[in-house]
Amino acid sequence: MKINENTLLEGHRVVLVPYNKHHVVRYHEWMKSPELQLLTASEPLSLEEEYNMQRSWREDEDKCTFIILDKQRWMDSSLEEEQCMVGDVNIFLTDPTDSLLAELEVMIAEPSYRGKGIGKEVTQMMMSYGMSKLGIGKFQAKIGLDNQVSIAMFKKLLFQEVSVCKVFKEVTLELMVDKSVRVKLLEDMAHVKEKNYRQTCSNRRELRSQ
Repeated sequence: MKINENTLLEGHRVVLVPYNKHHVVRYHEWMKSPELQLLTASEPLSLEEEYNMQRSWREDEDKCTFIILDKQRWMDSSLEEEQCMVGDVNIFLTDPTDSLLAELEVMIAEPSYRGKGIGKEVTQMMMSYGMSKLGIGKFQAKIGLDNQVSIAMFKKLLFQEVSVCKVFKEVTLELMVDKSVRVKLLEDMAHVKEKNYRQTCSNRRELRSQ
């Protein structure tokens, strides 16, 4: 989606930025990992295919993605943005007949950042963005049965298990965005700052050159 091509979201520990060409090489290195291929149910791509995928994420109207950055490292203007990358978070509009439904995916690619609550913060930030900017009314997550950590995280966020597919070895969880969910999510994410991505990048470059 182009809706977030100039959007930066700053949370407590992470910064979400649009997925751009300069992120692709690092992302491609991540996806060589058999573990991440298994967790994301994805096939390895060539670097050229990865660049094509990045372009499709930017252009397609049924996908919205952000790259997750370590905020503490990102605050250090001497570091390139790619050096701060932790993972990514995506929203898929999976049902053309239901624009309110979105599938949510979070990948913490760097092992050292797992198990520290970052996935929860990122998920809530993306849900708040999807609810406020895209009008999402129901979130869905499809998670491999072996990924008990992610299943537990989504259940803590009040997602309910709706089905289990033994063929694909995954569980589907859903959360309806009713009034109580909306109010709590907006309260919990009130600290998140939305900024102009290009301007922020320009400011970091100016600091680096000083």
